[in-house]
Amino acid sequence: MKLASWNVNGIRAVERKGLLSYIADTTYDVYCLQETKADPEQLSQQLIAPDGYQSLWASSQIKRGYSGVAVYTRHKPLSVSNMNIDQFDQEGRYIQLEYRDFYLINTYFPNSQDKGKRLDYKLAFCQALFEKLQKLRLKKDIILCGDYNIAHKEIDLARPKQNQETAGFLPEERAWMTHFLSHKYVDTFRHFSNEPHNYSWWSYRSNAREKNIGWRIDYFCVNEEAISKVSKSEIHPEVQGSDHCPVVLEIDMRT
Repeated sequence: MKLASWNVNGIRAVERKGLLSYIADTTYDVYCLQETKADPEQLSQQLIAPDGYQSLWASSQIKRGYSGVAVYTRHKPLSVSNMNIDQFDQEGRYIQLEYRDFYLINTYFPNSQDKGKRLDYKLAFCQALFEKLQKLRLKKDIILCGDYNIAHKEIDLARPKQNQETAGFLPEERAWMTHFLSHKYVDTFRHFSNEPHNYSWWSYRSNAREKNIGWRIDYFCVNEEAISKVSKSEIHPEVQGSDHCPVVLEIDMRT
């Protein structure tokens, strides 16, 4: 099966920039979207459920036009749930789909913000997520995708020296990512490629995308036991419509 993960930075905005055409052209099994910034009742019927897909939503409850995740899937899940932790669920940051062989988790990690204003909140989210994954993996394989808002290593951003104190590259965030991967989880893109200059997000400023001055902060990770089932993990920077681009996973899993 093929899955895409994409921070769309506003699903209504990316609809105008070709989201439905992208889905019609690629016809993947699953599309996991982050930063949807909308409730389903605000959307066109075609955007709520593109032809051939079921949609599932976790929207912000604290304010409209903020955060939110959604999934379009061709395969009906056995169950759907959120994180069951109010401080994170009220921001629409997590949706979990259970299938026969695996759990698929689509998540939008908090941004730690300027001067680490929300770093404690982010690290609390990271810890809660890790604890949940550790329990789930005892039952089935894990696919964790989304915008992690973390560039793990210097290779994962264009200008590491200038961003040592920038949200997304703070020592505490990078340390959490190291901790997470050390517990037998795999960054699937790095499993296949150690090449630099591969990014999934670019600032809208200073023609950063055209110059490829970016960050790799969007991931598909799996538990170590599942990595043998992964055949491809790619970044698709040619896809426009957001300041992020899709990342795509090909994996042999039964739904």
